Amino acid sequence: MSNLVQKFQEYSGWRDNVRNALKRYRDCVQELDLSDAASEQRIAHALTRLNEDKLSIAFVAEFSRGKSELINAIFFADYGQRILPTSAGRTTMCPTELLYDETFPPSIRLLPIETRADSQSTSDYKTQNQVWTVLPLDITSSDGMLEAFKQVGLTKRVPVEDAVRYGLYDETDPDMAMAVDADGTVEISQWRHAIVNFPHPLLKQGLVIVDTPGLNAIGTEPELTLNLIPNAHAVLFILAADTGVTKSDIDIWCNHIGGAGAGNGRLVVLNKIDSMWDELRSEDEVERQIAMQVASVAQMLDLSERQIFPVSAQKGLVGKINGDAPLLEKSRVPVLENALSSRLIPSKQEIIRSQLLSEISELAATSHALLSSRSRNVVEQLVELKSLRGKNQNILEHMMKRIDMEKREFDGSLFKLQATRSVFARLSTEVFTNLGMGVLKENVRTTRDAMEKSKFTAGLRQAVREFFRQTLESLQLSAQKTDEIGEMMSVMYRKFSTEHGLALATPMPFSLEKYMKEVAMIEQLYHKQFGATTVMTTPQVVLMQKFFDSIASRVRQCLLQANRDVEAWLKVVMAPLEAQIGEHKLQLKRRKKSIEKIHLATDSLEEKLLSFEQMQLELDTQRAMLTRLENELKAAIAAQLGALRAAA
Repeated sequence: MSNLVQKFQEYSGWRDNVRNALKRYRDCVQELDLSDAASEQRIAHALTRLNEDKLSIAFVAEFSRGKSELINAIFFADYGQRILPTSAGRTTMCPTELLYDETFPPSIRLLPIETRADSQSTSDYKTQNQVWTVLPLDITSSDGMLEAFKQVGLTKRVPVEDAVRYGLYDETDPDMAMAVDADGTVEISQWRHAIVNFPHPLLKQGLVIVDTPGLNAIGTEPELTLNLIPNAHAVLFILAADTGVTKSDIDIWCNHIGGAGAGNGRLVVLNKIDSMWDELRSEDEVERQIAMQVASVAQMLDLSERQIFPVSAQKGLVGKINGDAPLLEKSRVPVLENALSSRLIPSKQEIIRSQLLSEISELAATSHALLSSRSRNVVEQLVELKSLRGKNQNILEHMMKRIDMEKREFDGSLFKLQATRSVFARLSTEVFTNLGMGVLKENVRTTRDAMEKSKFTAGLRQAVREFFRQTLESLQLSAQKTDEIGEMMSVMYRKFSTEHGLALATPMPFSLEKYMKEVAMIEQLYHKQFGATTVMTTPQVVLMQKFFDSIASRVRQCLLQANRDVEAWLKVVMAPLEAQIGEHKLQLKRRKKSIEKIHLATDSLEEKLLSFEQMQLELDTQRAMLTRLENELKAAIAAQLGALRAAA
């Protein structure tokens, strides 16, 4: 078992442990009636984050760099043969995602290339099952799987005008012009996108592998530029030692992957180092030659040498299949696997860990506040009842009047809260006035109209700039309203805490900033793709329009999520206050009822005291149980991957 596989299994085990601990904590909170809508939402979000957690690794390269062979060597050697087809030239013709979704049978889903003629992105089509061609995948047959995978690389010849309509032909490119056949057709991929649903152990645990075509496809398929590559947790950029760094390699690196300052999640793989192995040279000479090539690549890509990994994917695959440990070591594939496991997985775990700890801290504060409120009320009633020992009826009547006065004051605050609710409703409506999907739909329509009417490159760019400006303005206006709501609720929380002693933490915070950053990032990707072109050719204009379709889709998904999150927040931001209001009203009612009973029958005082003392003990027991489960949950979240292995 490679270190990468082991680390990923440990990470999956860590998620399972946290999920189980969180469910135990949730059950306890519900059993003790400490749950409110906000708490339930926090727990649901945390469980969803764990259940849907994915780790995406994208493999990017020009043709004939050995990319598919590297995927075989790292992930599929256990099958005893290649699973992804490899041969000289082009084998990956369309972007391919390898993942596992248990709601689908093992299969390869293929999106026809003809969909590029429509104004929908690949992401839009992912929910339209009827559009895809589905090939069953026989996971019991390695040969059968290999044949099925070959379907992904199928091509077809189409008239040039169709290729232009799909955004796949540029008459100003001399290489494309040479590819036109005598009958006026060109070769293109048969498929726009492929999704391989495959129950591989790592894919079942949340790994997603993205296999990309070469530079031409990366430049023409918005799904890669806007979604798959930017969102990948790791991108392996594969070069070949026998070709060196070509101009197209540099274009891919600078425009689509990282460039200067690329982080730990962006690694360069110098493949095919076996082309340097030479029996007429000493091992030291070969090592020096490899080191020189690594230094040259580092300089050309402006990278640290520690981010460049020389390997032989083919020899690594052979070494694994044949159990040839010396050959596997010589291939250096294990060094790359160790780098992925030591850099990628712990950093991904840290992101999830910090998000969960933030959620749990807020959740625990709310639960303990409600428990403290109950405990304080019991203590106050005990003190109040003990003070009644030996007191006459006049004192009892005075205490009942005092409780009535407290209730009137509390009812007065509740009346003011009703006024706050009406302001809350008005501000909520104003949030969606700016954030609603109708606003975005009109913005997209206006932008498309402006792009179609524009005859110049500057006009096209201005239309897209205006789209982003209006989108960000809508988010900013909505953010002002959510900030107003948050401040108003903070004032109300403080009022009830100060005037009535409710143990309230601050309201659940909310911000639209992450959505603004996401829209700004999408705009940056757009500028990276089209910002340098002074004058666009007709095919480039077609491509830009297709990119806008994908931009609109990506922004739509962003704003849909923003709408869902705002709606969910508005439903629960008052929940802790309402829960404590209900608790306080109940306690006032119980206090008055207790004193009324004692007023009628003084001998019931000692029984009441005994009852409240028992309640105090029960609350102490509940607090201890809640704290224990909370500590177990925090310990599960804080656990390191190596510690999990040692414990096992």
